[in-house]
Amino acid sequence: MARSARRGVVALAVALWARGSAGAGCHATAPNAAEACAARAPTGAPSLLQRRADLVPPKVAGGGSRTQVKGRQLLVNGTPIHLKGVAWNPVEKGRRLSNFRKAVHRDAPLLAKVGVNAVRTYYPITDAAVLDVLWSHGIWVLNCVYNYGGDPADGVVDKVNAVKGHPAILMWTIGNEWNYNGLYKGMGLWDSAARLQQVATLIKQHDATHPVACVYGELRDLKAVDARMPGVDVWGVNSYRGISFGDLFDSFAKATPKPLFVGEYGADAWNANA
Repeated sequence: MARSARRGVVALAVALWARGSAGAGCHATAPNAAEACAARAPTGAPSLLQRRADLVPPKVAGGGSRTQVKGRQLLVNGTPIHLKGVAWNPVEKGRRLSNFRKAVHRDAPLLAKVGVNAVRTYYPITDAAVLDVLWSHGIWVLNCVYNYGGDPADGVVDKVNAVKGHPAILMWTIGNEWNYNGLYKGMGLWDSAARLQQVATLIKQHDATHPVACVYGELRDLKAVDARMPGVDVWGVNSYRGISFGDLFDSFAKATPKPLFVGEYGADAWNANA
């Protein structure tokens, strides 16, 4: 987050077509989407069991999964996936770092209860026990492995190798609206892009089974940035436009052919123009 006062949610829909409606998300994530969406159109709110049936990760032989990007879709073992999730950053009062192990037994059941099937982190989860708990509740992880430009690029290797075989890992994320914060180091836009491209390349050298996602702030210069970062498979976008996404999805589609997830969204908690 660019401001400590902001709060957002992640992954409204991966592989979203360039439209802003919930129906568009459904179209993008089901092969027979038109029929499926019409068939599921409720006369009342769906039950919790109905919602969870759509969200639980598929069982995979051997405990793993094969995630790939195809056009604007994210596929797991050949099946499109629709993510519904939160940005999960369980930092205790007075602390600076996430305490995943302490929080996961409390948070995972609550997240599952409200229909969440994915969490995005701001620090890496390298503890398989934490991933076990999330996975037991049907929750994927978009695992952040690089955010700070003061860290060496090759530091990402150990983080990836530690948990790349765990079935809860959906993809790796790098950067967090770094076009605003210069990787929290004040680096220039193109120096930051070059560093993240280096990180993405290192990740792919050590793990060919999970996509690399990069989280950007809004859309300015994204087309030019995307051209310089071929190692990025999926873009996350943090967008604080208030009550509507406006032309976000149409503009994104003009900038890159890659999939999109919403990394954070909402309204600023204070008036940045004041």
